[in-house]
Amino acid sequence: QVQLVESGGGLVQAGGSLRLSCEVSGRTASAYWVGWFRRTPGKEREFISSIKLNSGITNYSDAVKDRFTISREKVKNTVYLQMNRVEPEDTATYYCAGRLAGNPRYDFWGQGTQVTVSP
Repeated sequence: QVQLVESGGGLVQAGGSLRLSCEVSGRTASAYWVGWFRRTPGKEREFISSIKLNSGITNYSDAVKDRFTISREKVKNTVYLQMNRVEPEDTATYYCAGRLAGNPRYDFWGQGTQVTVSP
């Protein structure tokens, strides 16, 4: 079992910055990916970014690749999502999730953290 706990959400003005954290615990293999997703009411869940814990390889969606940065801190078993130049359209509940490399499905999910961007 793997547990993921998000934190860092809140209210931020458009153009500002926010950093989300995802603390990962439990049995994670070396080849393990952690991803960030977001969901707004009435819309499907959207992939934001992912990082492979051992190598640091990253992926981003086109919507955020020039504004958000994903990183990990191995000592703390924590993955971060640095959100810069946020826009009202970034308002959503943000989730982190984990999967083994080679598995297309994210098996474990956090509870989510709310991000609200005011105009």
